[in-house]
Amino acid sequence: MMYFNLDIPTKSNDHKILANVIAGSDSLVIEEIAQQHKGITVVVTSDTRNAMRLEKVLKELTSESVTFFPDWETLPYDNFSPHQDIISARLSVLFHLQNSKKGIFIFPITTLMQVVCPPEFLQHNVLLIKKGDQLVIDKLRLQLENAGYRAVEQVLEHGEYAVRGALLDLFPMGSAVPFRLDFLDDEIDSIRTFNVDTQRTLADIQLINLLPAHEFPTDDRGIEFFRTQFREQFSEIRLDPEHIYQQVSKGTLVSGIEYWQPLFFETMATIFDYLPNNTLFIDFEDNQLQAERFYQDAQQRYESHRVDPMRPLLAPSALWLRIDEVNQKLKNYPRISLKTEKVARSSARQKNLPVEPLPELTINSQQKEPLQQLRQFIEHFKGKIIFSVETEGRRETLFDLLSPLKIKPKQIQSLHQIADAEPQSLYISGLENGFITHCDEDVAIICETELLGQKVQQRHRDKRKTVNPDTLIRNLAELKIGQPVVHLEHGIGRYGGLITLENAGITAEFLLLEYANASKLYVPVSSLHLISRYVGGSDETAPLHKLGNDAWAKARHKAAEKVRDVAAELLDIYAQREAKKGFAFKYDREEYQQFAATFPFEETLDQEMAINAVISDMCQAKAMDRLVCGDVGFGKTEVAMRAAFLAVMNHKQVAVLVPTTLLAQQHYENFTDRFANLPVNVEVLSRFKTAKEQKQILLQLAEGKIDILIGTHKLIQSDVKFNDLGLLIIDEEHRFGVSQKEKIKQLRANIDILTLTATPIPRTLNMAMNGIRDLSIIATPPARRLTIKTFVRQADDLVIREAILREILRGGQVYYLHNDVASIENCAEKLAELVPEARIIIGHGQMRERDLERVMSDFYHQRFNVLVCSTIIETGIDVPTANTIIIERADHFGLAQLHQLRGRVGRSHHQAYAYLLTPHPKAMTKDALKRLEALESLDNLGAGFMLATHDLEIRGAGELLGNEQSGQIESLGFTLYMELLESAVTALKEGREPSLDELTQQQVEIDLRLPALLPEDYLGDVNMRLSFYKRIASAENKHELDELKVELIDRFGLLPSATQNLIQIAEMRLQAKQLKIIKIDGTSQGGFIEFSPSADIDPVKFIQLIQQQPNIYRFDGPTKFRFVTELIEYKVRLDFVMNLLQSLMD
Repeated sequence: MMYFNLDIPTKSNDHKILANVIAGSDSLVIEEIAQQHKGITVVVTSDTRNAMRLEKVLKELTSESVTFFPDWETLPYDNFSPHQDIISARLSVLFHLQNSKKGIFIFPITTLMQVVCPPEFLQHNVLLIKKGDQLVIDKLRLQLENAGYRAVEQVLEHGEYAVRGALLDLFPMGSAVPFRLDFLDDEIDSIRTFNVDTQRTLADIQLINLLPAHEFPTDDRGIEFFRTQFREQFSEIRLDPEHIYQQVSKGTLVSGIEYWQPLFFETMATIFDYLPNNTLFIDFEDNQLQAERFYQDAQQRYESHRVDPMRPLLAPSALWLRIDEVNQKLKNYPRISLKTEKVARSSARQKNLPVEPLPELTINSQQKEPLQQLRQFIEHFKGKIIFSVETEGRRETLFDLLSPLKIKPKQIQSLHQIADAEPQSLYISGLENGFITHCDEDVAIICETELLGQKVQQRHRDKRKTVNPDTLIRNLAELKIGQPVVHLEHGIGRYGGLITLENAGITAEFLLLEYANASKLYVPVSSLHLISRYVGGSDETAPLHKLGNDAWAKARHKAAEKVRDVAAELLDIYAQREAKKGFAFKYDREEYQQFAATFPFEETLDQEMAINAVISDMCQAKAMDRLVCGDVGFGKTEVAMRAAFLAVMNHKQVAVLVPTTLLAQQHYENFTDRFANLPVNVEVLSRFKTAKEQKQILLQLAEGKIDILIGTHKLIQSDVKFNDLGLLIIDEEHRFGVSQKEKIKQLRANIDILTLTATPIPRTLNMAMNGIRDLSIIATPPARRLTIKTFVRQADDLVIREAILREILRGGQVYYLHNDVASIENCAEKLAELVPEARIIIGHGQMRERDLERVMSDFYHQRFNVLVCSTIIETGIDVPTANTIIIERADHFGLAQLHQLRGRVGRSHHQAYAYLLTPHPKAMTKDALKRLEALESLDNLGAGFMLATHDLEIRGAGELLGNEQSGQIESLGFTLYMELLESAVTALKEGREPSLDELTQQQVEIDLRLPALLPEDYLGDVNMRLSFYKRIASAENKHELDELKVELIDRFGLLPSATQNLIQIAEMRLQAKQLKIIKIDGTSQGGFIEFSPSADIDPVKFIQLIQQQPNIYRFDGPTKFRFVTELIEYKVRLDFVMNLLQSLMD
């Protein structure tokens, strides 16, 4: 173990100072102190970022438990409540703090200042639930309501519960997983954890602790207490129902209620009330300053917000401790303060840490011997050396880097093994900076930062799996009444709901579809596989077909013919490309690894796959033509850089073609940064350059002195001559004009082409075009992206001021969209009066190109924090610090455009906000109102979001397949069009003509006159029922049906007999399909099976059946096989037909 041999204080008010704690050494110091200290250790950081950094590193370093207590992440007196997950984490920490004996707790200084609920609130309000407890489900429901839990249909977040029959799902605060309780009469029969995404159960457990859902009581007593205290605190109370007093009295917890928390208690507590006496504090030198700043800010916000008569505020002193009060309380505990500077004289109270910084070790690839500095250090250093990397993947990179020195350090599992370690070892940890320590022996820790010159930001892989949009579209889960759907045989109609009808005493559920002329079609739930959601234009303009006429059949045939042409054309392009010879690039692993290692993020899985695909394409002898799709900020540029690197190392030139000067500039800056340490010459050709400079660049280009040239369409003008072009990278190809696209096509002859686009392209299309145009999709967002909170508000100065201030005060920037160039100056002047604190700049498309460049660049470099602009920002440079967008007259924009504009923010892990400002609802069209509602309800990660991007995907599909096809997509709906395209491509590849019938003839009609449905008392939620009906009808094999059966039992309890029938009929349908049966009919007296005329019937099997039981079986015409026998009971009837099919299958 590396001991600094620290002297640790144990008595209250014993305050020691440890100086010379240089970057990187703080986590080791904390680890050593916590190891030796007998009680719990509280670390107080200056902000959340540092707290999270220490939490990550300490979890790797120490065997002690490490817990981070998060801040609410809202501004003082904000109108927002913290995210449920944050409240959950806070309650969990407070609950465990009371009983902790050891461990490390990390608090940002602002959370230490905050007042919190008293310890007895948690002690009295935690409910312990054990397996085998006697408990009435309704009583538990009431306890949950009182504890502030919300009743929902499906449990997804902390603080929610759902009851379905004898099952109760519950996501307790402070728990990492949700639970499913199964009741048998009034006893808890089992408690199991389940997965939020799949809703399937995982493991059995014995007991759960149920914490309240809020940091204050929300039951009747709590609310009564709030009312009494409120009246004492504030004299005037308005009768307006919007007033906070009236809202809370009704039981509505308004957004931002946390800032009135003290009114729910007699006295509030502080974190100090939760800590045992032998707690040791560790703090940092800049905490003091941060705390003062924060309190001032709270004071200012209190002054500016207290004017709102609907929300009278409590003074800051009721919600936070001042820093002098914190310091006073710290005197009751032993404490160590860490400083980075050295102290001149050591004493008993303060001493220097025995560490020193490393010398310069950066690997410089421009030198003859890149690793010279490192080699010399290793030769002269007398102690042990530990190389520290963040992940297993980075370890391999390090081995590659060190291979020229013939060193392969041996991995150690913990720094405690240092005494027995080899002279050079390797440790996997999140340490950011290395240093040398002089203790019992000298040890040097070297991190990647020292070797590569910048930190590798680990993009935490998001736990949320990527949702496949197709399943959402095909699932019908979020279908609303009135939305258009496509029935494969009858065309487009509108969904009218799930209807239960009774026929001859048997209840069945049907999907009601309404067609033109108000005619209705009832679709049995077993035929839901014939139905898909119509996606193709807006809901309002979807064509409605007439039942019984042939318009739909014609539309389908016309589209099928067109689809065949598209498929043929695609295959033709494919064949030409296969035949074309390209340049096979050579791949030098060592050089490439060095370049890859300087990428400051960890690649996401999708990104890695895209990079590998591009490299392998380039190393083959045929010309590459790959399209990489991914949302802005998902890391497409890195894919391009790796490709450019490979080309340049093979002495080929690279052209990067972009649609706007702004993007050219941003790419130029990124490329020069990334290639800075390599002998690579990067240039940019755009209006930024004078005529003389442009001439000079073209000259050097022809002589081969420029390796990578970035530029707008100037790049494809006839006077641009490359010396030896090997790779063309095109960014956002669809934004170039027709003539420019033609020129690009001519360039395509035999160089490798990589196209990047942010217009989402549907994955279905990817499947249909499999192998025709190589496509990589990057769909994993970088870590910790939060949903963008969207508000639709009537334009109002107060809303605007508040939104801009919230963003500026947390150090961010704002886009203010005013899409009328004539009045944009006035708009900016008005904003300057409204928010004098803001630094405002204007940018729009009619400015001179150079001026616009300057504006964008100033905004990007944070010289201004509000950009008043036109839609020019829709596709532009990436500004990670801009996290609020305000859109004026949002009712004038289409859904896709609003979605794209909104996507300009939320590029980092901060909560992003979008405000859509509108006039009075009466002044807007119905259509606009609907669009805005849709957008407000779109949670970026739910199905709604997928549908919005789907609108864009259709544009993307149209762009890839050409405009004429967009019309076909509109007449059939996207899903059906894609199925047709897929089957046509497959047929042509196999050398046969595609037939439209393939898709439509496989339908089997089964009517056994017995109940087959999901009863409402078994599964109450209509949308969920619809979703399961669709999944059962669309299952492609028995295994899928078995999985669905397991899922239903797991989520909703044992299957009722009607549901067992439903699944068995679905199984029957699968067998019937194989036998080419088109109809099965059964009653209590018998029935028949009808085959398709094209069925290949083996007469021997039927003759055997008739010979064995002539009084039961007979043929009725060439394709109908009858059976006559008593089948009164449903079960007997089902089994009889199943056995008959089975005997025909064998």
